[in-house]
Amino acid sequence: MKVLNLYACLGGNRLLWDNCEVTAVELDPELARLYQERFPNDTVIVTDAHQYLLDHYKEFDFIWSSPPCPTHSRMRKTNTGEGERKSKATYPDMKLYQEILLLDHFFKGKYCVENVIPFYEPLISAKKRGRHLYWTNFNLPTDLGDRKADNFIHAKRSSLEEFHKINLSTYKGEQRTDKIARNLVDYEAGKTIFDTARGIINKKDTKQTSIFDEL
Repeated sequence: MKVLNLYACLGGNRLLWDNCEVTAVELDPELARLYQERFPNDTVIVTDAHQYLLDHYKEFDFIWSSPPCPTHSRMRKTNTGEGERKSKATYPDMKLYQEILLLDHFFKGKYCVENVIPFYEPLISAKKRGRHLYWTNFNLPTDLGDRKADNFIHAKRSSLEEFHKINLSTYKGEQRTDKIARNLVDYEAGKTIFDTARGIINKKDTKQTSIFDEL
């Protein structure tokens, strides 16, 4: 099965995927380097995932996309205001919804778009599981099997690295390493979602179900 893993980061979702051919797209060259070290058999491409999806979506059986979440996060609204430690108000990045609409109307395989629970009512209905929202064209199990980290929001980087089985000690990019680790999808949830999609694909059922059908 040919899989496209967009905004791949360190492949938190990808760790337990097996028997598949994965193309991972990541814009940060340092994260792409660490991803390649972690998954040497994957094809890793350093480029804009949003444009890559538009150019190549027809080439894959399953697509996972985790677009950047900060502009949608409830923390963004909480931290917006006056003062030097506050953030300025900004437009939510609508690339999230562009990708959902593209995949739902034009992609013939199965897809999963993942993001945070936003500070607003989602513009397209999603499936809430744990700390995340998922937009898919197949029904998700109610329990994704994702593990619960202790004090996740305030956990130190070392604890998050142990939890996700990653190592950010050699990362030399500009992003905060604790935020990188905190934003990863739990690999057990990634496996459950992937295996569910693969089971449907293996039955040669590529008909899309409505993204509004929720369990």
